[in-house]
Amino acid sequence: MNRFLLRSSPIWLFLILMLRQSVAAEPSLHEQIDALIDAKLTGKVVSKQSDDYEFVRRVYLDFVGRIPTLAEIDSFVANKALDKRKLLIVQLVNSPSYSKQMANTFHIHFMERLGDNTEWMKYLEESFKKNKGWNVMAKEILRGINSKEDLKGANFFFSKRLENYGQNPVDYSALTRDVGRLFLGKDFRCAECHDHLFIDEYKQADFKGLFAFFQNAYLADAKAGIVGEKLTAKKMEFMSVFKKEKKEIAPKLPGMAEIAIPEFKKGEEFLVPPDPKKKEAGVPKFSPLERLSEQLPSPENADFSKNIVNRIWFMMMGRGLVHPLDLHHAGNPPSHPELLSLLAKEFSSHQFDTKWLFTELANTKVYQRSSKVDIGKIPEAPALFATAIEKRLSAEQLLASILVATGRYEKLERKGGNEPDMPDALKVKFAKAFANAARDPEDEIAFSLKAALFLLNDEAVLGLLKPEADSIVAGLMKMNPDSVMIEKAYLAILSRKPEPQETKDALEFLSKPVSAGEVGIKNLVWALLASSEFNLNH
Repeated sequence: MNRFLLRSSPIWLFLILMLRQSVAAEPSLHEQIDALIDAKLTGKVVSKQSDDYEFVRRVYLDFVGRIPTLAEIDSFVANKALDKRKLLIVQLVNSPSYSKQMANTFHIHFMERLGDNTEWMKYLEESFKKNKGWNVMAKEILRGINSKEDLKGANFFFSKRLENYGQNPVDYSALTRDVGRLFLGKDFRCAECHDHLFIDEYKQADFKGLFAFFQNAYLADAKAGIVGEKLTAKKMEFMSVFKKEKKEIAPKLPGMAEIAIPEFKKGEEFLVPPDPKKKEAGVPKFSPLERLSEQLPSPENADFSKNIVNRIWFMMMGRGLVHPLDLHHAGNPPSHPELLSLLAKEFSSHQFDTKWLFTELANTKVYQRSSKVDIGKIPEAPALFATAIEKRLSAEQLLASILVATGRYEKLERKGGNEPDMPDALKVKFAKAFANAARDPEDEIAFSLKAALFLLNDEAVLGLLKPEADSIVAGLMKMNPDSVMIEKAYLAILSRKPEPQETKDALEFLSKPVSAGEVGIKNLVWALLASSEFNLNH
């Protein structure tokens, strides 16, 4: 036998090599994504790959939360490596800036401007720094009653929504809607009093079953953000406004079985009894929130997986495969069903690794396409992803980018990592001017008169245009008013070189007596900062 194996070893070696080649030839996720997108683009108008300037601006905004500096642009453009885009993506997602930017992105996405909380932001940033799986993060957020010091910030998702204002009761209906939308991709708002009138799949029982998880949750300590739970001893009763038929339901996720409510002898309902004197909420033996945190973010829950990959796709591409993001149902199918299923399957099999998924998406041709279409061509429908979709900058991205563009960013105090914290006063101002109202998702481009007036009149913004040392205005004033100076202004602010006509127009403007010198340069810089182009990721 041994002599036979020895004589046959070349065959075995050949088979092993073939097997290795077969494994190595398996396409990566980003290649599979491009194949599924390209399958629908035959004969369509497809944008070319973005140039280096467009790409470097886009990837810095997505992974660092600001536009790149002049030095960062020059370094990337000068790099001659064929795989420099892949290398930059890896560099950025492994930098300290990544976890801070992801914390901001997920905060805006899941809190929807309901409020800010230092511990919550710390929890998010530390979670992304450790690269926790999204299923683990969702479990901690949905538990709502985390006692460990490093998890207390996760309670903010519930504690903020359990606040009541004045004589108004806690809005449990809004809380139920938020969990359905943000974690399952289904807006059951119109199914609270009856089955949804326009979406057959959304039943009143779906809303009430989800509502039953939260009905006994309460804010035990508003100042500390401590959530408590009262006892859940029986099913919740409900009735349709159209059919006067009494029904009851236990806590239940859509498409899953009701959770049995256990019975306990009187006095044995709590693991830790409540202590009113110490203002300590008791810990019931049966906790609907605990069961929610176990069931909802499980790999077996297809709604959970499809919802989060759809939202991450939106974060990167500017539009969901299912859009609007919170209307997953048969009447609003995904633009690319196979792709949505593939993303959900692969994300789950990779332990819901967000860093891995963001990296794969950034490496796709879809992400790296230009937002431009050749002259004379009509763009395809956004759902085909034939052209990069422009995205609005968040108030936080816009503030950081203005500070970079004006040369003030490097002077900010740095407490850790390689990205400084934004000045609190400016953060508040920019949020008021550019952010949406609470519970209004920031998923569309929305210019406003309020924002325009803010950029035009705010003293803090106009103060950034003063020609102080190392500022963009001071630097431009030291240069001759020529094409080189205009190119520097465009690169510093819009992260690209100007078109010939733009250079001509800018020089003509600066040559007029009323706009010569400091006044003209400050107006030029302001005009570029206030442009729609600067306010988008292009």
